[in-house]
Formats: sequence, structure tokens, C-alpha cells
Amino acid sequence: MTEGHELRVAILDRDSGFIQVLTKRMDRLGWEHRVLSTAIPSDHLVSMRVSALVVDLAILGPQAFDELDRFASELPGLPIVVCTGRSTVAQRVRGLRLGADDWITKPCHPEEVIARVEAVVRRRRRAEGPATTEALEFGPVEIRADQYQAYVSGKSIDLTRREFELIQLLADAAGRVLEREEIYQRVWGYAMARGDRSVDVFVRKLRQKLEKASPDWRFIHTHFGVGYRFAAEPVEGFIPDAPPALPAAPAPVADLDAEELAALS
Repeated sequence: MTEGHELRVAILDRDSGFIQVLTKRMDRLGWEHRVLSTAIPSDHLVSMRVSALVVDLAILGPQAFDELDRFASELPGLPIVVCTGRSTVAQRVRGLRLGADDWITKPCHPEEVIARVEAVVRRRRRAEGPATTEALEFGPVEIRADQYQAYVSGKSIDLTRREFELIQLLADAAGRVLEREEIYQRVWGYAMARGDRSVDVFVRKLRQKLEKASPDWRFIHTHFGVGYRFAAEPVEGFIPDAPPALPAAPAPVADLDAEELAALS
């Protein structure tokens, strides 16, 4: 059991033997489960209120990675565990970068699947922290953790799940420089491999989206050899809108000349 919570898991798989053993184990834990034989619209998964998705990419056909990307993008709060047949390193890396939270190779023991589902759900809950409706504001940017949305001047930015997790992490640091290794560990959930440039790639994509939406501001600042810092800073030469000036206070009566005093009488 994960931190005292019963889970509801969607299983996208057609391996009857594997499903039977896995669901029996879930039943003993008191978990609810729903077995699906084909991909379904994301809003259906939302209506099912599942805690995690276990998916075998083999049943998604040639568009498996596109479907994985769709699930990750449209369901940013849903932990995804890929449980599929033999794969290459390149395929596993691609899947994890598209948004899978974990990857298990079949054949595997159902107890391992259970443990990994518990781990990704626990990691997500800890990363999200207590639910809040308070927005983070940086210049024209507003970040709403309760909506998994970021806005520039009131307009929503089209962010993937990873991009939102990245902007939220950087914004929560409140101007502190985060090292690349820390960013990778907290967003991807793994130790960063030597030479991995995923953080830089995602920072570049996020920066491009922010600057396209708000070209007069810079938000993500690079500290070479260290990492990144998030702060709203206007582009040189750009002056943010200032509040309207208050009307000048009337001059003291003692400072008025005789003609001005007569006008007031």
C-alpha cells in the first residue's frame, strides 16, 4: 500500500496471463483496477479517476510513441508505467523523455510492477506537495499548480507535462540557481547520466515558448557550468508598464500668492 492510500490503476494490456496474476495481487491490496484492450480518449481516463496507468506499448501498434506522448501531454498529473516486451536503450530513453515515469521489461514479476506503481505515485505526490490554489506570479507570467497551467498576460501557454513540471520547479526556487543534476532528479525522478542533455533541451523549448508569448521579458537565466535560475527580468530598453501617477497634491495655502488666494475665496 502506498502511504495508506488505495489506488485505482488502469491497465492497458492484452496479455491475459499477466493481467490475471497482476489484478489478483491488486485485489489483495485493495486496489481498484480497470483493464483496457485498446487506447481510449484521455478524457475517459480522467473520468475513471485513476491513480496510475500501466501500459504495454505493443498493443498501441506503430504509433505507440505518439500515443504515449499524447497520454503524457493530455494527462500531466497521471503517473505512467510502461510494462512491455524487449526494447532497445534508444526506445526506453525515448519513452522516458516523452513522459513515462518508469519502464519495466517483460517478462517481469507482478510484485515488481506493484512496487514501481507505488513508487511513481509516491514520487508524484511528494513532488506536488499539498494542493494549493495560490498562483505564482513573475512579471506577466502566472503559474497555476492546481490547473497544471501557465499563463502569459492571461493567455494559456501550451506546455507538455515535463515542461510544466520544469517551470514549476524553477519558479518554486524563487530566484535560486538550480543545478542541472537537481533539476533532472526532481523532474525525471532519476539520477542524471553523464552527458545527458535532457535538461538543456527542455529548458530551451520552455524558454522559446515563454519568449514567444512575451518577447519583452526574459524568465529562464543560464548560469554556465551550474544550472538555471527563474526570474522575470525585462529586456534591456523595455520599460514595464508603470502604475498611473497620482495627481500632484495641492500647494499649501501659505505658499499661494494673493491672486491664487482670491481665486479660492
